[in-house]
Amino acid sequence: MEKMLSEKLNEDVKILSDHYVGGGSINDARMVKTTKGDFFVKINSASRYPAMFEKEAKGLALLAATNEIAVPQVVGFGEENNEAFLILNYINSAPKSKNFWVQFGEKLAALHKHTHKLFGLDYNNYIGSLQQSNRQHNSWPGFFKEERLEPLVAMAFNDGKIDRTILLGFDRFYNKIDNLFPDESPALVHGDLWGGNYMVGANGEPVIIDPAVYYGHREMDLGMSQLFGGFDQQFYSAYHRAFPLEPGWQERLDFCNLYPLMVHVNLFGGGYAGSVKSILMRF
Repeated sequence: MEKMLSEKLNEDVKILSDHYVGGGSINDARMVKTTKGDFFVKINSASRYPAMFEKEAKGLALLAATNEIAVPQVVGFGEENNEAFLILNYINSAPKSKNFWVQFGEKLAALHKHTHKLFGLDYNNYIGSLQQSNRQHNSWPGFFKEERLEPLVAMAFNDGKIDRTILLGFDRFYNKIDNLFPDESPALVHGDLWGGNYMVGANGEPVIIDPAVYYGHREMDLGMSQLFGGFDQQFYSAYHRAFPLEPGWQERLDFCNLYPLMVHVNLFGGGYAGSVKSILMRF
């Protein structure tokens, strides 16, 4: 890390101390103090999660290139003795600005206006500790079904985490999927926008972290934001003013959340399968 920091900053850098910080989930997360400032470092197994940090760095770079919403700056990433690491600038949080939620909604809307001709991405990445397929499609229903739902449904069924009732429920859902979502251009989405994946920056501004980026339906980010709460109503009002959503969007968020719920079924099992089943019951 000292070598990488020295090369990136073009001067000799020495690590003075480091300590663990919360929020790392599958990673060891550390705040590292150096002779040239503080950095946030994530460490995990290079063999268990191959190229995870490389993919995260690419996702952060893609978001940063839009100049729409703040993200941590990537300093570098690498591997040493089967440990992978990612070095980011350390974000010193301040209290939320008075218009934090309005600003957040407007900035997310601006991000979603960055489009692509295809749904997906030209490389695969991760959502949590699961690999995420981003094989590109011309249509959202095809992408949502084949790259988001079908792999996770098969994984969960094969592992005994869902039963045949849920499997049949997904079959009914697939039969309706072509008519569920409004036809929109692919939007650049964060991909994992729950309450634990935003921070408050040094000036009280919103900062998004830990992305699982791809070009998808923009309602996916809004659905994920509601799944575990933590987002103020001002956020949704500001978003809708900046980039109006098609009628019925509130009801469609449940359909969007089938994907993150199936991620949680595969990672944690338990009651998440019941949440999936209740959404599928209407089909």
